[in-house]
Amino acid sequence: ETNASQERTTSRIEKILSPGAPAMSSLPNSEFSCIFYGVFNRGFALLNFSHHSQTYRLWPCMSCVYKVEALLGEGTFGIVAKCRDTKTNQAIAIKVNKSRPDLDPDAPNIVKWNGFFHDGERVCLNFKLLDQCLWDYIGDRNNQGLPISKVGPILGQLTNALSHLGSVGIVHADLKPGNIVVVNRHESPVKVRLTDFGLACPASAVNPSDCVGTVGYSAPEVMLGLPYNEARSLGLVAVELATGVPLYPVENECDYLKFIIETQGQPPDHVLDSGVYTDDYFIEDNYKQQRWTFKTEEQFQYETGYPSLETLYIKLKRLDDLEQIMKVRRGPEDDQSLFVSLIKEMLALDAHQRITPSEVLRHPFFNPGLSNRFPCTDIERPHRINLQKRETKVWIIGSSYIRRGENATF
Repeated sequence: ETNASQERTTSRIEKILSPGAPAMSSLPNSEFSCIFYGVFNRGFALLNFSHHSQTYRLWPCMSCVYKVEALLGEGTFGIVAKCRDTKTNQAIAIKVNKSRPDLDPDAPNIVKWNGFFHDGERVCLNFKLLDQCLWDYIGDRNNQGLPISKVGPILGQLTNALSHLGSVGIVHADLKPGNIVVVNRHESPVKVRLTDFGLACPASAVNPSDCVGTVGYSAPEVMLGLPYNEARSLGLVAVELATGVPLYPVENECDYLKFIIETQGQPPDHVLDSGVYTDDYFIEDNYKQQRWTFKTEEQFQYETGYPSLETLYIKLKRLDDLEQIMKVRRGPEDDQSLFVSLIKEMLALDAHQRITPSEVLRHPFFNPGLSNRFPCTDIERPHRINLQKRETKVWIIGSSYIRRGENATF
């Protein structure tokens, strides 16, 4: 490389180093070679810079050695460099992640990843050992629900986890009790961690063509192909904690929307107007005051092959009835009405009117002491997505891809 070119490469690569690392500009001015030892340890770049016979080590290194020859590109999360394997002399491309202090692996209420190792061709991930998921935790209590005094701290912890993800632009995409794990069931108050990031992605990568998540916990706008946030999923988890049973235990998205409409009413026309998949579930009639009409069960079965099933454990005419349900299942408790008030804001049908995680902790349901124990930064409003419709809609659930019309249990 020319000196000018090398200086540009040096300057660009220097940006990715963690705060506190020696600056490349502090190295001797004469020629040097930049040696990559891989990308490792919380996304930090592990680099050695060799000048003649002297090596300037910035981070601990691994055994594979690569010489940097050129900078190929730079993106949001790092750079790509053209390198040469010093053992085989083969030219390769290496991506080096930027140091992101905000991507804290020890963030509260998110499962801690300890690293990985290879077992033959398989990659094995090492996580901190936890106790049991919320489904099992609720089931061990005979599905009667938890006292409001215990629901609050768990909801606060999950709000903190979601807010942290939102602050760094990450969507979990499959929030449900099965992906929330109790650290130790015998501790009080109970501590939980958000787990299973198999579907997590940058908010900018969310696409309406991929209906990501688990039916019954997703927001209705996910099925309609609209911008969304995950506060609704969190609200449904909170309802399950308080009542002991899921609010919408459904097997297909048609029944899910039907039960939502029975409980909360139909999404407003201005929401349905923007949906990529609205006409999969609704019929438009410009001569009616409410222009969109939900299809009948017979129409859905004819179009999808799904028979409508009555799967509800509790049937509500409105969300306000949750308070009476909790009183019947557990008896009267303080703050039940405030809890229902919060749930109504978390389950709002219009994502732009839905409460955000930071607003959750400012709701009257949380007293100031509880809010201070779970500080969180604001999460952006509904994630903006590219509204480009595809012919086939796909539900992505864990590692399974299930197309509408196929037999599947969610």
